[in-house]
This record gives sequence, structure tokens and C-alpha cells, in this order.
Amino acid sequence: MQNKQILLMAVLCLFFDLAKSQSPVKSTLEGVIQDDKGKAIEAMVLLLETGKGLPTDASGHFRFTDLNTGKYTLEIRALGYLKSVKQVTLPTPVAQPLLIRLKKDRDLNEVTVLGKTAAEKVRQQSYNVVAVDAKKLYNTSMDVGQVLNKVSGVRVRESGGVGADLNFSLNGFTGQQVKFFVDGMPMDNFGSSFQLNNIPINFAERIEVYKGVVPVWLGGDALGGAVNIVTNTAPRTYLDVSYSYGSFNTHKSSINAGIISKSGLTLQVNAYQNYSDNNYKVNVDVADLETGVYTPMRVRRFHDRYHNEAIVTNIGVVGKKYADQLLVGIMLGQNHADIQTGNRMYDVFGGRTRSGSIIQPTIKYTKTNLFVKGLDLRISGMYNPGEERAVDTLFRMYNWLGQWQYKDPNNPSTPGGESSRMDYKYKNNNGIGNVNLSYQLNEHHSFVLSNVITTFNRTGVNKFDPNNEADKQPKKTFKNIAGLGYKYDYNDRWSTSVFLKNYHQGSKTSILADGEYYHQSGSVDQWGYGIASTYFILPSLQAKVSYEKAYRLPNNDELFGDVINLTGNPDLKPESSDNINVGLNYHFHLNKIHHFVVDGNFIFRNAKDYIRNQLQGVSFTGRQLMMPVNTRDVTNRGVDADIRYTYKDVFTAGVNGTYQNLRNNTRIEPGSTVQSQVYKDRIPNMPYFFGNANAALTLKNIIWKDTRLTIGYNMLFVEKFYLRWPSQGAKDSKYIVPQQVSHDMNLVYSLKNGKYNVSAGVLNLFDKTLYDNFSLQKPSRAFNVKLRYFFVKDHVQ
Repeated sequence: MQNKQILLMAVLCLFFDLAKSQSPVKSTLEGVIQDDKGKAIEAMVLLLETGKGLPTDASGHFRFTDLNTGKYTLEIRALGYLKSVKQVTLPTPVAQPLLIRLKKDRDLNEVTVLGKTAAEKVRQQSYNVVAVDAKKLYNTSMDVGQVLNKVSGVRVRESGGVGADLNFSLNGFTGQQVKFFVDGMPMDNFGSSFQLNNIPINFAERIEVYKGVVPVWLGGDALGGAVNIVTNTAPRTYLDVSYSYGSFNTHKSSINAGIISKSGLTLQVNAYQNYSDNNYKVNVDVADLETGVYTPMRVRRFHDRYHNEAIVTNIGVVGKKYADQLLVGIMLGQNHADIQTGNRMYDVFGGRTRSGSIIQPTIKYTKTNLFVKGLDLRISGMYNPGEERAVDTLFRMYNWLGQWQYKDPNNPSTPGGESSRMDYKYKNNNGIGNVNLSYQLNEHHSFVLSNVITTFNRTGVNKFDPNNEADKQPKKTFKNIAGLGYKYDYNDRWSTSVFLKNYHQGSKTSILADGEYYHQSGSVDQWGYGIASTYFILPSLQAKVSYEKAYRLPNNDELFGDVINLTGNPDLKPESSDNINVGLNYHFHLNKIHHFVVDGNFIFRNAKDYIRNQLQGVSFTGRQLMMPVNTRDVTNRGVDADIRYTYKDVFTAGVNGTYQNLRNNTRIEPGSTVQSQVYKDRIPNMPYFFGNANAALTLKNIIWKDTRLTIGYNMLFVEKFYLRWPSQGAKDSKYIVPQQVSHDMNLVYSLKNGKYNVSAGVLNLFDKTLYDNFSLQKPSRAFNVKLRYFFVKDHVQ
């Protein structure tokens, strides 16, 4: 730790020495480019008097610095829009950024590309990364998890309907091996009220999926990739309201609003709620409680209600000399879920529940050109003392018809639970702090320094056993991830980044020996490193290669359990992996109206002490337990590919596929002297071949002027795979998750150029029995409708 602190201090000193040697910023000119509906535009902004030009960022923002006072001429060009020329005098009378509207070019026959979209900028990094434009999906009722499930290499596996437990897999890495971020801030402490499958897509502006190697500025200890949800924080006054209703009494709504004053004071609010009875039909064996005889039936789930509500509020200032953005806020949320079944559908519950809340104050500070041009600082922090709760108080046995009997019929007043009697309330007391400092020395050399600190301290008590010694034992962790990166841009065709990371984790818990608990502490320190390079062989043909020595420290649920279905394992070792990515991206046009994008990637992973959840047999309560375990050596060789076609703005279609070959490469297990019986076996309970196909047709001015009708289709395919080791057991008795093929369709009708929107959709169109996890059936055919209203107001012209 001492060496790491010395290294960080040395780099900070270097940055500030450079700062002192530079002249101060004279004046700054910044603004936002939007269309007439308030949508951000990727444009090229030229400052004619200086000959300088730069593209806007993803939110349409541009910024010129080191300008003398006086008059300037701005020329703005964007694909598909009329050129705009603005006269500006510096210093401007107000500190707020200029807001410039561009008009559509109705007579556009031939265009020249002057800028790149946000998604294109992300894809053209040297990392193996996919960017999803969430704005195109705002009129659907999908959540973030459903959107990610359509990305090549990604499998989002759910145990049921709305609010169900979720397992995220990216190129064979799963669970906490993949890290999640919101605007670069780790989601480690967001709790159960703020997860991928309960966040509406309207919350995001785009979603970035980094496969394998992760840029150092994101921080965190991702082993095999990361997902960064980017929200829209552009200063503007707007209102985006939506409501949807669907099968199984499902209600979803969201409100996104913002307001900014001329002085730069801004308020942002994002709120949403989800509710569902989740009473869809399933095919199960129903037990006769008297005889114990099982009969196959199709029945409705009866104890699976879920609801959650959340609000994210930020207030502060933008566009000030001391801060581009200074926001303080709070995240509030709650959720409640009935627990219908365990890890398999032989377990049926009628009274178990779980719930949670989040009370998380936040702070965010950003400043570009801090002291000198090119020196940028971003600081953010949050703390969540929110509470989680698990309740199991009914001493009953249920079947799938909702019938029940006491577990002890002769003494119905016997205290107990369906699995384990509890009313357990606990707080994880999570905290996160993130500091990111970057410096662009010149057009060729840039540096970034990142440090992320996370804390965890679980405290809890069981109402029915308040003196239980196990609940009083410490469950604490402290994690610090520091990173230093350097990027070399030789020219527009070749760029290379190198980075170094330090992983530190301290933990404190107890072990039970001879009837007494003894405290034990653990500490881990590891160094990781990597390189990522990209080269444009042709302007439309990009090659990428990247390598990383990555580590992933066991997370808190893996160490201490999740209180519901996962048993903790404090003896887990950190995972490590050598990750290699090689990719090609090619895009081209035919006759200026047919656009093709082809993307292909090869991946190699060599993981040590790979952590995966494993069924541990049956507990004394009759419930199957799940426990994370280390598998010493796992390799993965795989490919994924994505092909997309677009005809003007009328028709688009695409198909992607993923093949991943995860193998147990542990020849001799610890403590053994003979070759393992499952050596070279495919890793069980992991899909190895899957893909998506989709298409959309858009028709304009249907019935009324300024309207758009879009008809969309999506197909998901997952090949069958084994639940347990493929080489074990008789062929006819092996548990298999069967092949999955599902079809979805939707229609979206937009009026007044997107101000009013109505959509309708159907999921699982042919009502197939679908599984993401063994025997845990997903919803049957479901319909939904959604209404959305969007309004944006101009401020400065």
C-alpha cells in the first residue's frame, strides 16, 4: 500500500508541475448543438477566425478554450442538417453554454460525413466495445437487461418474470466477473432496488459494453468486461413521461425531467416504478400433499408479486469557472418481491419474501482544463445505508396449486419457516469514492490516473433469533483499485494505450471452531496490466488487438452469502485471467443508400481460480443450496460476429451470433494425485452457442404529417446445454437446459416529430416454454402497450 501511495503522489505532482508551467485560460466558448426537437446532434464546429474545428461530444456539447476577448464566427455543420453560422462576442453576457438549433436539410441529395455519432466514437476505440444507442428504444417497454440481451457475446439469464434474479454473462464471464457502472461510477453498492432488470431504458442515453479488456478510467476489478450506462446530463429544460401496461397485471412508468436557469442552476429528476403479479402459467409436477404423488399440470404462479420504485435527483450548477458540473443528489428506492421458488421448481413457497431500500446521497464534480488546458478532473462519491430484508415465517408446505399443510400437522403452532425461520433485516453500509484525473499533453500523448475505493460492513439481526452469534460476526471488506494509463495517438489511423492497475482488498469475518467463533482477517494485493491498440487498414476497415492481465476480487455476497439462496464462502481466492481480443470492423455503402457494418471478434481467456456458483446438494430443510466455488483453471476460446444492414432511414436488419468454448483445464485437483474425471469438460450450466436476429421497417407520414410508424421484430436463439458436467452420469438421465427460440414483435407510432408516442408489443409470440436457468420457466406469451410524451424547451439562441 505504501508503494502504491508513493506512486500516486508522484503522478499527481507531475500533473500539477505541468499545470504551474502553463499560462492561464483567457476565455472559453462552449455550447450545445440540438435539432428542433431537442435531440443532441453530432456536428463539426468551426471557429473561423482561428481556423480551429472540433466535433461535439455525445450530448452535442463543444468547448473552445484559450480565446482572446472579441468577436468570433461559429460555423456548424452536421450530416443531414443545414449549415448554421453564428456571431459571438467574448466574453458572453451569461455563463450558460450556447444552445444552437439546426434545421433538417429537406433537399439533401449528397452528403459528406463531417463528424461521428457517439456510438461510432465508442466503437472506434482500441478496446473490444459495443455501444447501444438507447434513445432509439425509448418508446419500447424494455428494461436495460432486455436491451443488453440482444448484444453479441451477452446472455442475460433471469429466474422468472419482472424483478427476478438476474445473472449476466459476457463471453463466458458471469456474475460479478463483469462490472457495471453508471456514468463511470461502479454500481457495487446500489442494492436490490436498482438493478439491470428494473431500470427502464429511458434512464440511459447509451450503453457501452466492454468485452474483455476494460479502460483504466472506468476503474473497478472487472475480470472479463464491463457495462457502462451513460445518462443524459446535458443542461436543458425537458420532460419525458411514459407509462406502459402489460400481461400479468404489469405496470411500468417513468418520469425524466430537467430544468436549467440562465445563471447555470440546474435540477435533474429521474423516477420510475415497476409492478407485476408475475402470475404467468408454467408446466410443473404438482404434488398431492396427502399422498406425495406428482402429476404434470399447467398452472399459474400464485406467489410472485414484485414492485419497485426509485427516484434519482440532482441539483447544482453547470458552466461555472470553478466547475463544469457540480451536483449533489440523492438516490431513493424500494422494492418488494415474493419468492415463489428456489433454485429449482421442485421447491414451492407461498409466504417467503424479500425486500430492500436504497438511501444514497451522491456528489459529482467535473472540471475540464483545470489550471491548464487538457487537465481534467472528475470526482464522485456515494454512500448507501439502505436496508435489505428476508422474511420466512410460515411453517408450511405448498404445492403448485397454492394448497398447503402444516409441516407438523400434529402441532400447527410449531414455530418455523418454509425453508429457515427468519425475519432478517440487514444493512450492507456500502460506500464508493472515485477520483479520475486525465491530462492531454498534446495531440499525441495523454495520461489518466484513476482510483476507486469501496467499503462494505454488513450488520443484521433475525427478529426470531436476536442473540444468534452467527449474525453478530463481522462481515467487512475494504477495496481499493488504482490505475495509471498512457495513450499514444500516432495519427488518425493508429492509437495504442497501456495501463497498470493495483488491486487491494481487506476482509474481516469469523470462523466457527470447537463451538466458538474466531475472528479472521484477509488481505489481497495484486498488480494487473494491459495494452490495447487499433489500426485503420482502410478508412472503413479497422483492426483491434488488446491484452490484459486482470484480477477480480470476491464480492461481498460470494464471501458472506445473499441471505436468500446463496451460501457464502469466505475461503474464496481472487480470480485472475489473461484476456486477449482480436477484432475487425468493416463498414461500407452501396449506391449511397445501402449501408453495411460487419464486426467480428476472436476472444481467448485463461482464468485461474475461476469462481462459479455450484449446487451443493440438499440442506436439512430440504432446500437445494448454491455456493460459489473456485475452479482452478478455465480456458475459453470463442468468436462473436455482428452484421447489420440499413436502407436509408426506412429499413434496418441485423444478425449476431456467439460461440464460446469454456473448458475445465484443471488436470489434477488440489489434494489429488490422479487426473480429474472432468478434465477438459465443458463448463456446466453455461450457454455456449446463442444469437439474435432483428429487423425494423419505418414508414413516414402515415395518416398525419410528421408521423412515423415503425414495425420491429426480434428473434433469440440459445442452443441446449448441460446443467452439470457433460461427461458425468448416464446419457439418458442428464439434466439439460433445452434449446430456446423466442420471437418478439412491436409497433411504435410517433406523432408531432416524436412529441407523442404510442407503442404495442408482444413477447414470446408463439408461447414457447422458455428457460434461462434449469427448470425455472420464464413468462409465457405477454402483451404490452406504452404511452410516451416528450417536451423540450429552448433557452439560449
